[in-house]
Amino acid sequence: DVPVVESGGGLVQPGGSLRLSCVASGRTFMNYAMSWVRQAPGKELEWVASIRPAGDSVYYSDSVKGRFTISRDNTKNTLYLQLNSLKIEDTATYYCAKGYSDYALTLLRAEKSQGTQVTVSS
Repeated sequence: DVPVVESGGGLVQPGGSLRLSCVASGRTFMNYAMSWVRQAPGKELEWVASIRPAGDSVYYSDSVKGRFTISRDNTKNTLYLQLNSLKIEDTATYYCAKGYSDYALTLLRAEKSQGTQVTVSS
């Protein structure tokens, strides 16, 4: 599957914003849907958002809809997640993975990438 490196996480106050990036290796990035998935401490992996290969359709979980925006730049092999109006419950390690929700979750359950930590705290 697609090797990826996530970055952009950090410590932010409630209501703040962050922009996560996921750089993928190889020349097939543009052919695949991509997803963001997160895992809060002590909890299961949770699908957050997905985007079609061309970026023309996006999908969000109810918990982030209206606050997060997924996008991609196929010329840079890069996937993004803009996080706005952050809440304490958004605290988690965020991962990107190939595919839509079920496939991305299956991949990450088998093997996680490094992820990027987002901590929302006052």
